Amino acid sequence: MANNSVEFLDDFEPGREYPLGSFTLTQDEIIEFATRFDPQPFHIDPEAAAGTMFGGIIASGWHTTAATMRLMVDNLLPVESSLGSPGMDEIRWLKPVYPDVEYRAVYCVNTVTDSKSKPDRGAVNSTTRLFNPEGEEVMFFTGAGFYLKRPPA
Repeated sequence: MANNSVEFLDDFEPGREYPLGSFTLTQDEIIEFATRFDPQPFHIDPEAAAGTMFGGIIASGWHTTAATMRLMVDNLLPVESSLGSPGMDEIRWLKPVYPDVEYRAVYCVNTVTDSKSKPDRGAVNSTTRLFNPEGEEVMFFTGAGFYLKRPPA
């Protein structure tokens, strides 16, 4: 079970925020990920990145999203009842993510909806937000997850 005591759909509360913890990416991790998946100069080449508006290496938005997803899995998602996701509705990378800086994430429940066709499950619509040390939002994504309900006693 995750750290936020969420086991089933029934445990998610609309309007509630669940802290997910934090992560820090090193320059080597950023370069390694981007070399494989997003090889733009400001992600993989320190010299080229220094001459950009970012002033140095920044993480790919996809890397940032993946690191935030890891926090969700480790600190919130109930493996016993999680049924996956149909996808995201929106994702925004608002500010760059730099190496060796700690970023913290918060999962915000927007709605909880029971399934009309399958009474043992439902969906959570949520917005996950990532913040830098100054408290500025650097990324958010909104989407849904499917979860089983608590079994009857």
